[in-house]
Amino acid sequence: MVKAGASAEKLEEELTSSLLSMDIEAVKRTVRESLEHGRDAQQLLSILMNGMRMVGRKFEDQEFFLADLIMAGEIMKQATAIIKPHLSASVMESAGTVVLGTIVGDLHDIGKDIVKSILLSEGFEVHDLGTDVAPTAFVQKAREVGAETVGVSALLTTTIPRVKEVIDELETAGIRHEVKVIIGGAAVRQRDVGLYGVDAAVNDAIEGVRIIKSWARGTGTKQ
Repeated sequence: MVKAGASAEKLEEELTSSLLSMDIEAVKRTVRESLEHGRDAQQLLSILMNGMRMVGRKFEDQEFFLADLIMAGEIMKQATAIIKPHLSASVMESAGTVVLGTIVGDLHDIGKDIVKSILLSEGFEVHDLGTDVAPTAFVQKAREVGAETVGVSALLTTTIPRVKEVIDELETAGIRHEVKVIIGGAAVRQRDVGLYGVDAAVNDAIEGVRIIKSWARGTGTKQ
């Protein structure tokens, strides 16, 4: 429990510990009590984002599992909802806006969920459409939220070619030049970039996140 006179170090220690322990109620309680005691909302958000980066590193080092990563992402989502009303608009500017989904005909979501959790930890606004998503749905959501990136997950060799429909729909909508498209999945290969007209193709979720982050920084190039 956060005390009114607790130091910034104590607050960070308690909040980070609760996050790494996946104790969602403790995180929300600490955030609420901190705000009631006049703590800076931006400071709380910064602590949580640093904690999420720790979660991401532990996942990469195989200290945490997929379930931990997904749970941490949910904790971050709920804690941010509590903090958001106390932040200025400038502070809430995201690192970028991404639409994610698994293509129609495919119900796999593990890789997508990894990408989502890590992007959230890096300050991205992520719109997850779930699985079995029609090509038109990716485009509609991208246009609705002004997404810079569309991430299409396709684990089955039979569904990978349908990413071309997403590209075609973006072109029909007149926004293909505004949106980067990345396809990911165990069966995805580099040749898919040329075959289907996407900007990147990966079979590793962590590499996918790195590419999306490079695009957001303006340092990425088409593969």
